[in-house]
Amino acid sequence: MWKIYKATEYIQGKLISQHKTEAAARKKAKKVIEFSYTVKEDNKEETVIWLENKDRIPVGIIVKVKGAKRIRQGKKGKKCK
Repeated sequence: MWKIYKATEYIQGKLISQHKTEAAARKKAKKVIEFSYTVKEDNKEETVIWLENKDRIPVGIIVKVKGAKRIRQGKKGKKCK
């Protein structure tokens, strides 16, 4: 789930909205937050897109927390002779 936060006195300030896709989150952020630059950081735990104004000051972020990968186990079948 992609979450959009608008900066207040804290960088991750007020939650604006949640979206299922990155494209939808970027589109909503463009309408709500005035920003000129984006910087995408990707690591194991989360993906963060910094939204910065023309002076390169963060005015909001888009965050997606990555969950644990599901391990699929195969079905145990009968052995044929």
